[in-house]
Amino acid sequence: MKNNMEMNKIFNFHMEEHKEVVNVLSESIGEDVIRIAKKITSVIKSGGTVFWCGNGGSSSDSQHISAELIGRFKYNRIPLKSISLNSDTAAITCIANDFGYDEIFSRQLEGLGSAGDILVPISTSGESNNIVNVINMAKRKKIFTCSLLGKTGGKALKLVDDCIFIKSDTTARVQEMHIMVGHILCDLIEFGLGLRK
Repeated sequence: MKNNMEMNKIFNFHMEEHKEVVNVLSESIGEDVIRIAKKITSVIKSGGTVFWCGNGGSSSDSQHISAELIGRFKYNRIPLKSISLNSDTAAITCIANDFGYDEIFSRQLEGLGSAGDILVPISTSGESNNIVNVINMAKRKKIFTCSLLGKTGGKALKLVDDCIFIKSDTTARVQEMHIMVGHILCDLIEFGLGLRK
């Protein structure tokens, strides 16, 4: 019985914290999300590619959101130019082995990216060296950078051209908000491209 009560407390804590973060964000980041959706839409309209990347849970988000664009989000429509730099395990392990883990994203972007593309690094902390390095590579290649960040924003916050910042110190809440924001971006991009039915 006591065990069930403790488990209910844990469950309720997570639900309440999630709702609290959603409520704060719904009042604070709407303009940021719409602005960045317009930027991504503009890049796609111009023939550019959207690149995504992240570590751990953010790696999964990178692949998930990229797939919503190259596949579909809500409607059957043309595929959109979207690449997750987390998806090619041969490239990642080759680069990590030969150049180091800190280069796994930047080396791919150096080879695949072009001026006029957009990079969306996803990071709960903004402190990972491979995220910092890929942002710096994007700058060298004149690729616009817009990050999904959390906690303090870390080093990445000072480097990116734009960002959607989740004000929470809890990694799980930041990641939950990142995937929600990713889904909203996909919906707004399809709308901006006139692909919604």
